[in-house]
Amino acid sequence: MKVLFCVGKSYFPIHQTMVSQLEAIGAEVNCLMFDQARSKQNIIEAIRDASVYITAVAPADREVIDAAPQLKYILKTGTGLDNVDIDYATKKGIYVSNAPGENATSVAELAIGLMVAISRKIPQLDKQTKEGHWLHSNGFECSGKTLGIIGFGSIGMKIARIAGAFDMKVIAYGVHKDYDAAARLGTSFVELDRLLAESDYIVVSTSLKKTNYHLVDARAIDKMKSSAFLINISRGALIDEPALFDALRLEKIGGAALDVFESEPPAELLPDLDNLITTPHIGGTTKESVNRVAQVTVENIRRFIHHEPLAYLANQKELHHIKQ
Repeated sequence: MKVLFCVGKSYFPIHQTMVSQLEAIGAEVNCLMFDQARSKQNIIEAIRDASVYITAVAPADREVIDAAPQLKYILKTGTGLDNVDIDYATKKGIYVSNAPGENATSVAELAIGLMVAISRKIPQLDKQTKEGHWLHSNGFECSGKTLGIIGFGSIGMKIARIAGAFDMKVIAYGVHKDYDAAARLGTSFVELDRLLAESDYIVVSTSLKKTNYHLVDARAIDKMKSSAFLINISRGALIDEPALFDALRLEKIGGAALDVFESEPPAELLPDLDNLITTPHIGGTTKESVNRVAQVTVENIRRFIHHEPLAYLANQKELHHIKQ
């Protein structure tokens, strides 16, 4: 069983352990490091005889899939599958799985950290203090404020749980509504326009689809409070970045904290604004979450080799229908 492993930066420290575990269960592993996997041509050349493809952010689109006539299984080391053409993989009879929820705690904790950091201007004050400027700054408490969560999946639910400790009012918007979980977490579902208008903090934690590209655009920003803070820990393309940066320059909203961007790394330098803080897509990558995802990945390949049921299949129903 030949495996192509496009090693994301987060998995570099443990990829040799993963390779050893995969080899122990009968796999022959070829690794492309994150810098090599930036070139689609490198992937196309390396995947030609692979039956299994492991990817973090490297593409698994039609071109890559067509270059791999032996490909039977694609595994995403994470939750979001926007770099995988699931429909085409399904059409070709290829299994696709991810690791939903395994990094939810890490992402949720970063969301809360960014919320506090932008409220109190922690990064800006850290920089100024180290430069010898002892400046006073009034920030905002999170307690008693309204938190709007766009996307109430495993990450959104964990954010809501933590926000409860801040005595925040939590509202949510999402296509898929788990009313039982919302009730347990003291969360109410509302329409998007209401969430935008009422929230003091808005966290974007929904998956990226064609239907929600630039979900938060200039029109949406205009509906937000002038004091509101926007936090994105999901996918950059959910926000119209030029519209957001214009709004921040004009101080139409209180501020924004971004862990993700439409182009990663950003094609242009990000604006140096006091009401904007940024991180380089670190939400799901803690030592604990990376190890959990690695375990899920290795275990699923073991199951695949031994013809056992696979966990977290993203196209199980569709493949079942095709193979009937």
